Amino acid sequence: MISFIKNEFQAVYLFLVRNKREAVIISIATLVLILERYYQVRNEWLSNLIYFAAIPLVVIILLRRNPLDFGLRPGKPRIWIFHVIVFCLIAYPILHFTSVNPSLQAYYRIEPFYFLNFFLTTAASLLATEFLFRGFLLFGLKERFKEGSILIQAVPFVLVHFGKPDLETISTIITGIYFGYMCYRGNSFWPAFIVHMFINIFFITSVNLR
Repeated sequence: MISFIKNEFQAVYLFLVRNKREAVIISIATLVLILERYYQVRNEWLSNLIYFAAIPLVVIILLRRNPLDFGLRPGKPRIWIFHVIVFCLIAYPILHFTSVNPSLQAYYRIEPFYFLNFFLTTAASLLATEFLFRGFLLFGLKERFKEGSILIQAVPFVLVHFGKPDLETISTIITGIYFGYMCYRGNSFWPAFIVHMFINIFFITSVNLR
């Protein structure tokens, strides 16, 4: 019995040793999502910068990795610019049509609406959010899981949208995978940030200027 217990604990230890980098990345990504949810610092954009960008960057450095290897480089612009253009062209009529949806209008109505303030806070928030999912998680898991890292990062991305209008949450199944794919192919997290900015700025501005 003692031998069995010892072997099982040893198996757990060896599992963690074999997967230590991936275990750290997934654990930290999960932890910062929890911290941001329960211990928001002052406001959303500042919390996102601290939890989704600053902490992951510190972890990357502690892992003795180059932060630029986590999607911060321009990567392959020829590839990802194509995907950005195609996505925005497809998204434009969809966003315009859904901006009249009552549940989405009620959720995203801002009073008063100041465009410059909204633009700056959205940019800060999305920069951090996209780095967590399409930088820290995607590129942190890429070496071990290859294309599977695209699907892994899409799951928590969908989950953080729980509580938002159902139509938006359902759409994140598609966008979460596609954002991950364009970043994986383009070897950069910047395309997801650009597309996400386009979606938020165009949609919420449309809602509030109606």
